[in-house]
Formats: sequence, C-alpha cells, structure tokens
Amino acid sequence: MGRAPGGRPVPPVVLALRRFPSPRLTGLGAGLFASAVMLVLGFLDRLLLDGSPIVYGLLFLLVSALTALWVRTADLVTAPIGVPIAFAVGVVPIAGGTGGLGGQAMAVVTALAVHAGWLYGGTLVAGLIASVRKVREMGRRQPPAARMTDGPAAGPGGPSSVAGEAPGGRGGGSPRRRPVA
Repeated sequence: MGRAPGGRPVPPVVLALRRFPSPRLTGLGAGLFASAVMLVLGFLDRLLLDGSPIVYGLLFLLVSALTALWVRTADLVTAPIGVPIAFAVGVVPIAGGTGGLGGQAMAVVTALAVHAGWLYGGTLVAGLIASVRKVREMGRRQPPAARMTDGPAAGPGGPSSVAGEAPGGRGGGSPRRRPVA
C-alpha cells in the first residue's frame, strides 16, 4: 500500500483509480464523447439485450461520471449540460417505435419520459462530480493578497495585509500608527 504525502496509507482503491487514463476533453469534446458512447451503447443494448432500460440506465450513469471526470477544469459547466443530450441521442435505438418518422419520434419522447429517473440521475452524477472538482480547484488557488506579503511579520493585520490597507483588507484609510512611547 502506498503512502500519501502526509504519511497516511493510501487505500488500494485510490491507487487503482489513479492508474486509469485521465484525458482532458474540451466542453465540445466531452459532449461528443458522451453522445457517441451512448449511441454505441444504445445499439449494443438493442442488439444484445433487446433494449434493456436498466442496463442502458446503469451504463448512462457510468458515462456521466466519466464525462464529468474527463472534462477540462475550464469546461466543467458543460458536463451536466452534455450528458442529458447524450442520453437522448443514445435512447433512439432502444426506444422502438414503428410507423415511420412520427412513430419513432413519439417512441423517443415516450422513452425519455418513462426513463426520466435515469436521465436525472446521470445529470445529478455529472453535476456533483463537476461541482466537487470545481470546489477543489478553487481551494487550490491562492488569493492574490496572500502573494503580495513580505512574510509572516507583514504588519499589524497579519500575513495577508497589504501596506496601506486596513487590517480587514478593505483599504480606505491611512495605515495604522504605532503609539509613541
């Protein structure tokens, strides 16, 4: 078992997950990835399992998670937007429908309504993963005021105060004066 930088042992599951590929897709690329994969999975589900909605829904949850994990940090907002579109694209082969284009369209709309739970679940998975990634990214950023300090003894306001700024970081006044002894 490996060790984390803090000295804690890293669980084997985490070590296994770190070995997975970590591509960084653009927003458009993530949407295209999810749509193409769901279309292929829809055709495979129709061919092998006669359009099982449970299998399709579980695979959609997996694709939603992968899409949210593999999208670039700058494009995180696109993950929860692209996966419902991918669900709709992939449900076309398993929807059934007869009677031409109108019958097929009605079957797709019906399938989307009947399987809305899977659709909402996958969107929620993508949204949660994207939100957690965004919060972690914001936590890694250092505030600009902290970079402008001279060190731990930067002044009466603590390490984050800037010269000429009040201790609360609001500026607006002259610097504090020390009492004359």
